[in-house]
Amino acid sequence: MSARSALARLAIATAAGALAVTAAVTPAAADDDVREGGDPGSSRPPVAFDQQGDQRDPRLYTGVVTARGGLLLRSRPDRGSQVIRRAREGEIVSIFCKTAGDNVRGNPLWYLLTDGTWAWGPARYIDNIGPAPRWC
Repeated sequence: MSARSALARLAIATAAGALAVTAAVTPAAADDDVREGGDPGSSRPPVAFDQQGDQRDPRLYTGVVTARGGLLLRSRPDRGSQVIRRAREGEIVSIFCKTAGDNVRGNPLWYLLTDGTWAWGPARYIDNIGPAPRWC
């Protein structure tokens, strides 16, 4: 592993740790959010609203798990890392950002999910609802 690759992984791990601290203070997003706005050409994330119509964290995106039998969510964006939890097929998940990781069936992108526990899921098995997430 090159020094640059090791530094990149360290930076991602550090960012994920900082986000985990934020998650402990921030409540998880509701499963049936509605997205509005979010111009794909804009650097501004879409605005999300909860069931009561209150604006939710604008840094979050939404996706749906498509893996038959569920999807293992991990501590890092690679298939060899620790399993944090399993997401059910059809589960709506909140996505914070995307990054490159292990290639999963032709797709190297992984999403950092924020549903109560910060965990990584391969984008191959999570379809975006609305705009694609920003890069981490």
